[in-house]
Amino acid sequence: MSLSESKLILTKDLNFNPKKLELIELFVQEVLNYNQKYNLISKNSEKEIWNRHVLDSAQLVNHIDHKNFNSLADLGTGAGFPGIILSIFYSDILTFHVKLYEKSKVKVGFIKSIIQKLNLERTYIYDNDYQSHIIETDYIICRAFKKLPEILRISRETSKKSHKLIVMLGKSAQEELKKASKGLIYKYKLVPSITASDSKIIIIDAKK
Repeated sequence: MSLSESKLILTKDLNFNPKKLELIELFVQEVLNYNQKYNLISKNSEKEIWNRHVLDSAQLVNHIDHKNFNSLADLGTGAGFPGIILSIFYSDILTFHVKLYEKSKVKVGFIKSIIQKLNLERTYIYDNDYQSHIIETDYIICRAFKKLPEILRISRETSKKSHKLIVMLGKSAQEELKKASKGLIYKYKLVPSITASDSKIIIIDAKK
């Protein structure tokens, strides 16, 4: 998918306005610049950053009900995908908060600089293990974090309130679901990713 096609989907299908698109462009340039020295994303994915990272992250706005819920946590945010992309999208909603969790000091430093440069006032980065925190949020989101059974365990043990758990699954989606089925006691739905035909997004209603 070309850059222009990705941007067209962002604006027409996902409702990113010109101001938010400009912030994404600044973020992307910072990622690419930082990536010359530090390994934020795979070098092989740099040329496809708009499709593989930006659009892949942005599609999650279709599955977040920001009118009735006002917070999300991104576990293992890495370079800020999807956390920073979602922060940009919800930046004009004064009641919406985004919490990012990342253990890499290098990536945490990068995220802190991005939050400041993009003026993402209601976005917070936690620079130690997520297990050191009690996660109280409406959505827990995971992209390239851990295997589904482990994510389910983390959701059960670290979150103290009912929430939606959104996990982005790659080619191994069906295999991961099969392995996790015994521990999956909640209702869930599986939806296709818009960026890869063999990838899925699982949305779990984690009741407490």
